[in-house]
Amino acid sequence: MLNKLLADLLPYMPEKLIWIFSRRYIAGETIDDGLKACRELNRQGIEVTVDLLGEFISTIEQAEENKNKYIDIIERFTSEGINGNFSLKPTMFGLLIDKDVCFSNIEEVVRKASEKKSFVRIDMEDSQCVDFELEIYRKLLQKYPSTVGLVVQAYLRRTKNDLVRMNGNRINGISLNFRLCKGIYVESKQIAYKEPEEIREHYLDDLKFMFENNMYVGIATHDKYLVESAFNMINEKNIDHTKYEFQMLYGVTPELRNSIVKQGHKMRVYVPFGKDWFGYSTRRLKENPKMASQIVKALFFRG
Repeated sequence: MLNKLLADLLPYMPEKLIWIFSRRYIAGETIDDGLKACRELNRQGIEVTVDLLGEFISTIEQAEENKNKYIDIIERFTSEGINGNFSLKPTMFGLLIDKDVCFSNIEEVVRKASEKKSFVRIDMEDSQCVDFELEIYRKLLQKYPSTVGLVVQAYLRRTKNDLVRMNGNRINGISLNFRLCKGIYVESKQIAYKEPEEIREHYLDDLKFMFENNMYVGIATHDKYLVESAFNMINEKNIDHTKYEFQMLYGVTPELRNSIVKQGHKMRVYVPFGKDWFGYSTRRLKENPKMASQIVKALFFRG
């Protein structure tokens, strides 16, 4: 209850105060901020995936603007030799306004990435978006098989069945590329597993299915238990290191991240930046109120 109360109150605090916490997890507001963070991670032997903040827009004009921003970002990051790729959320391209316009916008971004020999991953959002985001992936996969990937969320009850269907519908043996995460959006128990141990169990079951069906997987977690379980699975199944990578959020569990890199596993860090950092931070609070007490500690004890 206390965490929820704090989460409800923090969005009304001054942005400068919230930034004290947020700057640890967000690269900044500008492309230059994002480039700086990515160069430093590359210097440490870590690859990146770049995310422009700004989801759940309200107008088609915003969708067009976001498309153009992403095309500029791809041009800039690839021309400057950043070792990484790009992530995007369909709602910032108009998913909940006009699905056809959304697909057209995303295809333009993916086409640009394809021209630059890069890669775009479609982020999975809340349950109202899942079916169409799966469809976006299927359609783009046929035209850009080496350029596009998708996020799947282990806590959704439907995820294993979605993986089975996508595996069964492969065209000409096209490789499937997924980021596997636990999932953060608040969903009902009819839609999502709720207990931590239950979510862990299904995460590992999904990961096992991906390995056994020759899918490329980004093992996206900060859960040490899942990391160690993934290590065991990789060793037991003798999984080639080119078939997976570990992924983490910018600024989160750097000690665990570094230990994975030192053991010789590929690591990719999700680097968010953009002027909508305040909206991003407050939405994360609503989705995960447990973060609120951490923010209060950061505000009063971390500087």
